[in-house]
Amino acid sequence: MTTTRTHAHTWTVTGMTCGHCVASVTEEVSEITGVTGVDVVLESGAVTVTSDRTLDEGDVRAAVEEAGYQLA
Repeated sequence: MTTTRTHAHTWTVTGMTCGHCVASVTEEVSEITGVTGVDVVLESGAVTVTSDRTLDEGDVRAAVEEAGYQLA
């Protein structure tokens, strides 16, 4: 039996104002290798990312910036 460890981390993203913003951040962050889930809460700016490996914050920051927003 193989056990896969799941990692989760929450960051805050600034500048999001609508559902399109949420979709853009979700799409870009989802493309990071190892990401298995992205949950974005517009009201708080919280972005929770689950993955099958430890993620580099720089990769997450780059994906958020690619979407047009900033990682706080």
